[in-house]
Amino acid sequence: MGLEGIPSNLANAVRTAIVLVLSTGVVLFTGEHRAASTKLDAHAWLYLTLSGIATSVSWIAYFKALELGSATPVTAIDKASLAVTWALSVAFLGEALGWRTGLGVSMVCVGAFLMSGQK
Repeated sequence: MGLEGIPSNLANAVRTAIVLVLSTGVVLFTGEHRAASTKLDAHAWLYLTLSGIATSVSWIAYFKALELGSATPVTAIDKASLAVTWALSVAFLGEALGWRTGLGVSMVCVGAFLMSGQK
């Protein structure tokens, strides 16, 4: 609602521009921009670049899916990415593989599956 007839890539670009302006404002307001030269080495730039590319692709797909379909199933499937995040954090970051977290992730995935089938 409110974006009907707006091309998905245009909507994504506007949203991204707003995020950029607000994020830059926060960095300037908090003074964190002074740490850029000492904290952002080549390794950090690589991972931030890869993360930015992944986020861009995700947002483009998300807005395209919203353009083509209903919001509830699209959003439900998007939230199921929690399972991927959890699996990667366990595999690469050494986060705990607790039963409560596993149960929570499973419940989110089951809920997303059930919601994605709504007509």
